[in-house]
This record gives sequence, C-alpha cells and structure tokens, in this order.
Amino acid sequence: ALRMFSNIISLQCEQIIQHLNRKIPGVNTAELCQRIQTLGVEINAGDLAKITNTVSFLFSTAARNNLSTEELITTLGNAVSTLPKHAVQVIRHVWNEQGKSISVTEDAGNMATVGQFVDIKWKLGVAMSSDTCRSLKYPYVTVTLKVADSSGQITDKSFEMTIPQFKNFFRQFKEMAAVLETV
Repeated sequence: ALRMFSNIISLQCEQIIQHLNRKIPGVNTAELCQRIQTLGVEINAGDLAKITNTVSFLFSTAARNNLSTEELITTLGNAVSTLPKHAVQVIRHVWNEQGKSISVTEDAGNMATVGQFVDIKWKLGVAMSSDTCRSLKYPYVTVTLKVADSSGQITDKSFEMTIPQFKNFFRQFKEMAAVLETV
C-alpha cells in the first residue's frame, strides 16, 4: 500500500509539472483522492487540493528562482508540516528527476484566470413518474463538464436541461461554430 501511495504522489507531482509546462490543463485531485482512499489512506479532496496547490506553487517558485532540492524540501516542510516523510521523499525524487524541465516563461505568472475545458459527457434521460405525477414521461439532457480552474484543479460541473433549453444550447454552439469558420 505504501508503494502504491508513493506512486500516486509521484503521479500527482508529474501532473503538476505537466500543468506548469502547459501540457495538461490541470491536476485531477478528485481522481487522485479516490485512488489514495482505496489504499486505506485517510485524506479528503480538499486537503489533497491544498497540497497540490502548495506543491505547484513551490515547484513554480523553485524553478523561477533556481532553488536547490534542499531549499525546496525545506520550504515544503515549512508549508506542509503534516506531509508524511515518504511523500516528501517522493516529491524530492520527482523534483530531482523532472524539476529542471519546468519551463519558466515571462507569462507563466499571468496564466488565465478563467477555467479551461477538459472534457464533456452527456446523457439523455426520461423522468417516468414522480410522487405528484404518475405519468410524467419528461425528457431531459444531463451534461457534465470537466473543467480545470486557473490553479489547475479539475472539477466536474453538472447540469440538466429541458429539451427546449438543449435546443437553444445547441443553436448557440452552431452560431459559435459559424463565427469560427469566418476566422
């Protein structure tokens, strides 16, 4: 279990580096949290997101200021005192292996403050009945957007639409596509 936990922390660090290099839109902390919890390790998504934000900030700061591994680990220990020793060792290893690959550009500090689209899932459903209506037969569309916020945290946003709302949604996308064709 400790080896699997270390692999997940390593994956988290690698995703942070990929995000800092703008190769992926963000780090899916909810998925990582589930994987850690299946190993029997007690952690909630909020705490893991805080650790991800802290490590991301430290990695970008260390890259920008050419910090040594020891300076990075000391700063990390001061920022997250509850981090297990083996997690710190994994972070040290990933930084030694990949830390120099972080590209520090002038606009790295000015990353967009809006979210970035990652994925979309949808399903068509029909509400058959409810406690107030026996024969409802009400169709709806459920949409789940996977979005990375400006800090790189990936979250799911779900919503339902009636068929008329969906048709309006679709019409607006067709309008956007038509405008993009002119660019």
